[in-house]
Amino acid sequence: MGVNLVKGERISLEKTSGSHLQKIFMGLGWDMMKKKGFLGSLLGSGSIDLDASCLMYDNDKQLVDLVYFGHLTSNDKSVRHSGDNLTGEGEGDDEVIHVDLAAVPQTVQYLVFTVCSFQGQTFEQIDNAFCRLVDAAANREIAKYSISGGGQYTAMVMTKLYRHKGEWKMQAVGEYTNAKTAHDLVQPVAAML
Repeated sequence: MGVNLVKGERISLEKTSGSHLQKIFMGLGWDMMKKKGFLGSLLGSGSIDLDASCLMYDNDKQLVDLVYFGHLTSNDKSVRHSGDNLTGEGEGDDEVIHVDLAAVPQTVQYLVFTVCSFQGQTFEQIDNAFCRLVDAAANREIAKYSISGGGQYTAMVMTKLYRHKGEWKMQAVGEYTNAKTAHDLVQPVAAML
């Protein structure tokens, strides 16, 4: 079990052995919306389409690439998206973004992970939404960040990985905003870097 992250918290992506992580994945999970009241019990639950994305920026905070449901693999092949989950149905991670940190080009300084509610449901309507960072080789959770309860917002800039003195570090950003797709977040995220 990893560290539960809070906004602004930073962690090093170094294994306890002192070696650097090579392959990680960011998992995004959520539950289908539960309808409340008598009518809700008759109608059942509703689907929620959250979308995980990875925005890749250079040192000048210019977008290098964007990995999301419409572009599943970065041009350099270092970042891969598992594909779009339209409902949040099932246990565990509903969307996964795999990253080979050793293969990320040196021109990429920042990897920023975001989530958007494509159909416009706000985070206050979404149950058990989380993002987690996992050491893929050991299948060990490094950190977890809860994103449910985010009020009247439809998007969140969850975390960023950034290069610092030759190694990757992670910072929980936790900024809620309104957007339906990662394309809507390109400029706001650049301003946060």
